[in-house]
Amino acid sequence: MRKTGAFLLACILLFTLVMAGCSSSEKGNGEVDANGKIPMNVFVHQGSDMNLATNKFTKKMEEKFNIQFNWTTVPFDGAAEKRQISLASGDYPDLYLLIPWVDRFSQTDLLKFGQQGVILPLNDLIDQHAPNIKKVLDSNEYYKAMNTAPDGKIYGLTGLNECFHCSYPNKMWVNTKWLDQLNMKVPATTEEFKEMLKAFKTKDPNGNGKADEVPLSGSTENFGVHIIPYLMNGFIYDDDRNYLILNQGKVEMAANKSEWKEGLTYIKSLYDEGLIDPGAFTQNVGAFKKIGDNADAQLLGAGAAMHPSLFVTTAEGSPYGNDYNAIPPLKGPHAEYATYNYPIDPGATFVLTNKASEQTQIAAIQMLDYFYTQEGGMAAYLGEEGTSWRKPEAGEVALNDQVEPLYKAIPVPSGEEPRNDSWSALSQYNHHRAYRDAEVQGTDIYANDGYERRLYEATLLMEGKEPKEVFPHWALWVDPSLADETSMMQTNIKDYIDQNALQFVTGAKSLDKDWDEYVKGLEGLNISRYLEIMQSAYDASSVSSK
Repeated sequence: MRKTGAFLLACILLFTLVMAGCSSSEKGNGEVDANGKIPMNVFVHQGSDMNLATNKFTKKMEEKFNIQFNWTTVPFDGAAEKRQISLASGDYPDLYLLIPWVDRFSQTDLLKFGQQGVILPLNDLIDQHAPNIKKVLDSNEYYKAMNTAPDGKIYGLTGLNECFHCSYPNKMWVNTKWLDQLNMKVPATTEEFKEMLKAFKTKDPNGNGKADEVPLSGSTENFGVHIIPYLMNGFIYDDDRNYLILNQGKVEMAANKSEWKEGLTYIKSLYDEGLIDPGAFTQNVGAFKKIGDNADAQLLGAGAAMHPSLFVTTAEGSPYGNDYNAIPPLKGPHAEYATYNYPIDPGATFVLTNKASEQTQIAAIQMLDYFYTQEGGMAAYLGEEGTSWRKPEAGEVALNDQVEPLYKAIPVPSGEEPRNDSWSALSQYNHHRAYRDAEVQGTDIYANDGYERRLYEATLLMEGKEPKEVFPHWALWVDPSLADETSMMQTNIKDYIDQNALQFVTGAKSLDKDWDEYVKGLEGLNISRYLEIMQSAYDASSVSSK
């Protein structure tokens, strides 16, 4: 009886789900509603600081483009699962509008659902109704490649958010106060860096008479930033993602080459001499910051991180926040590289489905096209002029002090309610480098309003130090029939490399005795097949050097 009851309940739930899908698919598919508005059903991420139903920018878009939004809002937690459920049930919206760091359609998703007809290609809509989107696509090779499938169709768009400091994530922040106390210069080579760490460990730079200094630490949670990539770049290029490199257009693996072994040998020498905090390979950001903010005495000599507030409090008045400054890439025996990553991940955050009527499609693409204008982009992301942002005042300086400043964000005062006058990260579709460079920033990099300039100046030390050829993982599309195989191989290979790197550095494995076995292990994960697929994807891309 219990099995029969469970079966009946499952049938009822399935029938309800199907009917819900049918009901939803009918809603909003008319040309206009009773008020003459174009209905638009939108699946969207909504944080606790926003209410899209009452949002001022929502009202502006409804008036400007004659839209009536019907929101399906989901919180950040579980957003990916809810999107997948909506697609599987058939109860999906006209439009998915997503925050990229919360969830996005992968390239495989786009190809799969595009070929099924669930997702609509945007090419004709862009050509006919979106001149600003078209201009950006045509003027940015990588952005166009990222958004254009191998069949030439654009199944969705991701934001162009060119965060400069995010492009070179693997930075090293050194306690320059300690350098000054020890009368040492900023290290330029891997050997000078080692000598600096030795001095931090043995010469009591915090002056408390104890050997409690932590020469170098890091975290496994710093947006993927940890110690090994920065140091490895003095030996061979480490992209800190797939460990793939290009050699005259040929895709190769970095982590099985002799230079990689040399790099691990160097890092192991630092570890063996107690110059690297063992916790750096296991701890989260919170534990890392406890070292940086230690109250009794300053402990940290150097920290690997995208930005310093990940490991030390940088607010004005903090005891150690001003002491850490980025250093350039180190010159090693074979290289002097900085890890470069295109600041946007592939996939899509704006996706139209076959539920959208022709008028809904046009209204949606015209709205998005407005985001690609300077006026629309600022209104959508920043909010209302005079309330959430203002024009520059005399004497104010842009983030890039070589360009004219364009705007100054006005933060919400502490204790006040969110203004709810913008779509914030939902609207990041044309935040190109020049736009971000034009934001007003304070000139004191250690003041609260100068923190972005601190990151900017740190990144200038890294800019252009990547190899001439960088494997462009952000602009490659893998055939959907190979996607599962490729994803599994990529995960297994990366995990294997990461785990063995840690074992070699900490001495759990011997670089002298176990290296050959490690290389054989990579071969056993079918690395030749993986490289073959990556080579094909690269050769088929519009950014290849062929």
